[in-house]
This record gives sequence, C-alpha cells and structure tokens, in this order.
Amino acid sequence: MDLNLKGKIALVTGSGKKTGIGYAISKKFAAEGCHIIIADYGSEKGLNADVKTGSMNEMMMIGQELHQTYGVQTLVVNVDVTHTQTIQDMVLAIQEKFDCVDILCNNAGASFGVPNGIHTYDETAWMKTIDVNLHGVFRVSKAIVPMMQEKGGNIINIASRAGKVPALFNGAYAVSKAGVIMLTKVMAKELAGLKIRVNAICPGQIMTDLEKWRFGLEAQFFNTTIEDREQKMCETIPMGRIGLPGEVADMALFLASGSSSYVTGQALNICGGQLMEL
Repeated sequence: MDLNLKGKIALVTGSGKKTGIGYAISKKFAAEGCHIIIADYGSEKGLNADVKTGSMNEMMMIGQELHQTYGVQTLVVNVDVTHTQTIQDMVLAIQEKFDCVDILCNNAGASFGVPNGIHTYDETAWMKTIDVNLHGVFRVSKAIVPMMQEKGGNIINIASRAGKVPALFNGAYAVSKAGVIMLTKVMAKELAGLKIRVNAICPGQIMTDLEKWRFGLEAQFFNTTIEDREQKMCETIPMGRIGLPGEVADMALFLASGSSSYVTGQALNICGGQLMEL
C-alpha cells in the first residue's frame, strides 16, 4: 500500500545507532521515499556508560547507507536534546538543506540512576532522565513546529508502556514517559489548528540496547541470568516474545501517513498484549 510519504522530510531524534528504534524508524521512512534527518548525540562515550548513543562515525554511515539504498536525501546532525543551543544549530542545518520538516519523531531517550527506589534515587540522575526524555521532546518540538506551520505535519513522540504502568525501581523513566504522554495530548490540542497531528507510541518490551541493559541489571539484582530475566518477561506478554524495533517503526509509518488522518492526541500501545488498556 502506498502511504504517500514520498518526498516528505522526516526528522528522527535518537536515530544514530543501528540497534535502536530510531534507526528502524528512519529506515522504514526512507524505504517509503522520505528524506531523512538523522539526529543523535554523536559521542563515542554516549550519555550513559552502559547504553551507547550513536557515534558520529556510525551516524554518517547510516546517512550514507540510506541515501545509497533508497535514493533519498539525508542530513546527519549532532544534537543534545538537553541543550537548546545544539537544537538551534540543528534547525539552522536543516534550513540550509530543506525548506521544511513534515514529520518529527521524538525518539531520543535515556535512563539514569537505576535500579533505585524513590527514597534512594540520586537527584542528579533523576533530573537528567527527565531532562532527556520529557524536556527534550518539548525543546525539539518547540524548535521544529515553526518549520511545519505553512503546510502542517506530523509529530510522533516515543513514550513507553512504563508511562502507564511503572516498572519497578525505574521511577524517573516512568514519570518522564508519563509526562510525554500528557505533553502529546497538550500538543495535539494546541497544534490541531495548524494542521499538525501529534500522537505517541508506547512500546512495551522491545529488543534494543536499553532493553538488554535492563535485563542485565535485573539479572544482577535477582542473582540470576539475563536469559532467565528475558524468559520471565516473556511470560508476562500474551504473545510470548519481545518486540522488534521494526514493529514500532511500522506504527510510526501509520501515524505519519494519511491512513491515520483522523488520529491525534493518542498514546498507542505496542506491547504484544502486555497492556490492554488506553
């Protein structure tokens, strides 16, 4: 089915590593003919010592690969969603290459200071998690919406099942993603008059570096193996398996296309039936 996305310009934050949801989204959009802006925190060290962000080298390779494979234009930008100046620099780089942004996917996210309960959580780690996951969505959206106003557009925020049903000892992440869900609703109501639709995707367990890291932390905490923790998680999922980044990307495609033309302000679950409520 033709999703009528050819020639659209899509900005995907947190898309600089091949093991992440952002890359899967970028690849699916490029396959539909979208021009892609790869935006990530391009550092070899990453934001977290255990969960890497995309390096500039990998980001450039991704941009080149998408261009060569799908014949679309690509732009690679180094951005830290916690710093407004780097976002402004990103906007300038986009304006130099493209005349607008049609699709914004706020995918950049992180988790710091886990596992910890509220009473033991490091305050700096708590604030940093919320700054990346929630305030980052606000900052990037605020900067990009003016580039959508003339023609309208679509904003897709990657929230989480954790924003509806909190995971144990991961409070900052859960609170930040709950905030993303509410921010999505606020944006949808305020931007509808500009013909900008805003929706959120709430993934459950998706096989990414962050998910593998989580299983590793749980294995240490419960004194067991990573395989055991993954199996225990699968037992809570009616479909009996961990999801794939490409499956989240398929939902992003739907939300960006005309097939969802009357959908805005929603937070859609993609979790194999693990959560069966809105």
